[in-house]
Amino acid sequence: MSKPIAVILGGSGGLGEAIAHHLFEVHNYKIVITSRDQAKAETIAGNINQKGGEAYAIPVNVTNAAALTQVAAQIHRELGPVDALIHAYGKGVIQASADINPKLAAQVVQTNVLGTFLATQAFLRYMNTEHARMIYFPGTMGKYIMRNSALYSATKFAIQGMVKGLVEEHKRSNTQFSLLYLGGVDTPFWDDEDVQMKVKKEAMLNPAVIAKVVGNILGLPSTHVVNEMVIQPNSHQLV
Repeated sequence: MSKPIAVILGGSGGLGEAIAHHLFEVHNYKIVITSRDQAKAETIAGNINQKGGEAYAIPVNVTNAAALTQVAAQIHRELGPVDALIHAYGKGVIQASADINPKLAAQVVQTNVLGTFLATQAFLRYMNTEHARMIYFPGTMGKYIMRNSALYSATKFAIQGMVKGLVEEHKRSNTQFSLLYLGGVDTPFWDDEDVQMKVKKEAMLNPAVIAKVVGNILGLPSTHVVNEMVIQPNSHQLV
């Protein structure tokens, strides 16, 4: 029986790396890591391969439609149809709206909104027609609002609307869509100079735990789907 294939877009980040290792170690997936940081992606893939897995690193920017289409076709041609597509990329900005540079605003929108659309569009035709899942991470700022998150939340609410639209489009297909609204996750996201807020990483969600959640979703029978899930640190519980 052939191994299922998971493509992790933005797989060189802290969450993507945790998911890559978990899906290989626990669920026996072939792993494809795409990233703008090819060196980091190759290191992660190399670590998986050294442990007896099968992992590949492919450079791609999610705002480049032609590159995404080429990569999706390459994966399908060389490895087979994709069973799981994990959207683990994104650009953060937590700043007062009046202070955000318009060029930065464009970058955030292009990465989070256009990138999500283009990546989904590129891979839809290459998903396993028997059963496949796409998982997105709009974050809790795609469900709730916090101070100085106006622009960032706008992009995350857009992802929510986009994915719910995809569900309507693909009700008769075998591709399922899941939205995971995560509270703060302990990743390098918070080290970005454009994310201007004080955080306590020790109180944040553990990427390894979120990776287990992703693995559990992918392991569900095809008759079951997680539409939406909110996961928060206990200190930030919202009802």
